[in-house]
Amino acid sequence: MSTEPTGERLTELRQAFAALDTDGDGFITEKEFADHFPDLPADAAGSLNRADSDNDGRFSFEEFVRLVS
Repeated sequence: MSTEPTGERLTELRQAFAALDTDGDGFITEKEFADHFPDLPADAAGSLNRADSDNDGRFSFEEFVRLVS
């Protein structure tokens, strides 16, 4: 059984990603994430860092999907 989102869920995730990717470069940076979630606890940064699988300091759509799924 695949855990990859499809259909309507995939569309929702793409829309959410686009809303967070304010500069439209195809990645969500830590700053873009913090701008949208200013009350996010500081200890949440560790979880975000673990979701950044290639350790480039930003989230691709695929990393974002893994983070929120």
